[in-house]
This record gives sequence, structure tokens and C-alpha cells, in this order.
Amino acid sequence: MEIRYSWNPEDVKKYTTEELRKHFLIQNLFEKDKINMVYSHVDRIIIGACMPTNSSLALATTSELGTDYFLERREMGVINIGGTGSIILDGKEFTLDYKDGIYIGMGTKEIIFKSADKTKPAKFYFNSAPAHKSYETVKINIRDANPLPQGSSEDCNKRVIYQYIHPNVCKSCQLLMGLTSLESGNVWNTMPCHTHDRRMEVYFYFDLDDNSKVMHFMGEPNQTRHIVVGNEEMVISPSWSIHSGCGTKNYSFIWGMVGENQTFSDMDVVEMNDLK
Repeated sequence: MEIRYSWNPEDVKKYTTEELRKHFLIQNLFEKDKINMVYSHVDRIIIGACMPTNSSLALATTSELGTDYFLERREMGVINIGGTGSIILDGKEFTLDYKDGIYIGMGTKEIIFKSADKTKPAKFYFNSAPAHKSYETVKINIRDANPLPQGSSEDCNKRVIYQYIHPNVCKSCQLLMGLTSLESGNVWNTMPCHTHDRRMEVYFYFDLDDNSKVMHFMGEPNQTRHIVVGNEEMVISPSWSIHSGCGTKNYSFIWGMVGENQTFSDMDVVEMNDLK
């Protein structure tokens, strides 16, 4: 498991393009028959992915956690962006089709990922956060998620936000997770932008072809920076940073949040004229 430490915004102002990408961008998490993870010291979120192909994959604890099993003191959210697969949790199997998700409560000991068809493997993307209480495990397909239509074609940001792990859908300790899809011809997400000192966030971009990119904007509102992001790449966004993107075409992204509250609308909106 790769470790990423926290950053001071005063230091980030001086980062080169290469340094921004090294610290904030996550690439190449999906590998056949392997679980890859990044442990961020920003609110101790774990970002992970796996693509079981020739065999099932069991999620084991690591020395970084210092626990007997992975979810001994954690909760987890998973969304599948590949072929049909399943997750076996303490012997109970849950089937996840494309864009299906699941919330897994603290205390679940055995977690096994597998694909239904190795020629069309599942791609499980997950976020995990420290937890203080065990809540019920809940499967959430995209039809069960809470849809929030946003934006307009005139502003090039018409999209639907699907809340998967959210108080309106299921209970969790601190993890929030969902999926946003932009309609054809729309390219902007989270603009006008915002920060929320109460929560950090991770954006995972997908549904992009090889010749398409997203310009992910980050940094303090008066010290903005950008990272060029490709398909199935992620950006860690600390609480002091904006998190907004503009693509060369429409795309989707999964957002995961960890922090002090679960109030999705609790945002410090940045006025367009204050951006620099």
C-alpha cells in the first residue's frame, strides 16, 4: 500500500507540474488479479481498486492499519465500473453490475472480490474511512441511488449526481460516496466551485476514451493549479482545495468524502470573480 502524507497549502503554491502529479494524482490502480491501494494521511482515507480476472481476490489487512482485519475499525464503499462481479462478505455474496455499489459496515471480516466472466472482468473501485460504529451493509444499485439533476446546457455543466452512500440512502459513520455523470456536450463539473474545510474529497474520473482528458482544477481559490487527468485516474483533494474539472468531452466521476459532517450541501461557495 502506497502512503501519501498531508500537504501545507503554502508549500503547494511552489510545486511544479511533476510535484503536483506526484503528490495528488493516483494512476494505474487497476491491475489484473491484484488489489492496489493508496493510504492518504488526509483524514486517513484509503483509495483502492481491483480487477479480479483469473481468480478471486481477498482483501487482507496491512501493517499500516495495525488491526487483525481490514474493516476492524473502518467502513468501506465500493462501486463497480466494469463487467458483472460479486463481493463475498463473511460468506454472503452480493452481485454488482456496472455502476452498482455497496456500503460495507465496520466489523466485516472477510471481503472477497470476483468477476462473473474473466473476459469482461469487474472493476471494483473503493474508498475506506475510519469508523466508530457498525452500520448495516447495504447494496446500492444506480436505481436505488438518490439522483440530483444539476446544471444546464447553456453553462456546459448539465449532469446528474447520484448519491450512493449518503444519509438519504443508507447510514454510515463519516464516508460519503457517489457518482456524477455529465450529459453529452457538457464538460464542466463542480463549477462554480467550492471548498469545505470540514471534508476532504477524492475524484475518480472514468468513461473517457484514450484521446480524452479532464483538466482537474485544485488549489486555494486565489492560487489555482491544474492536473491533466486521464481515464480511471484519481485526484486527492484536501479540504482547503477547490475540486473542479473540465473535460475535452463528457465523462463520469466517482466522488468520495471523509470528514467532520455528512451535510452534502455544506459548501463554502467561491464566487467566480474571486478565482485566480
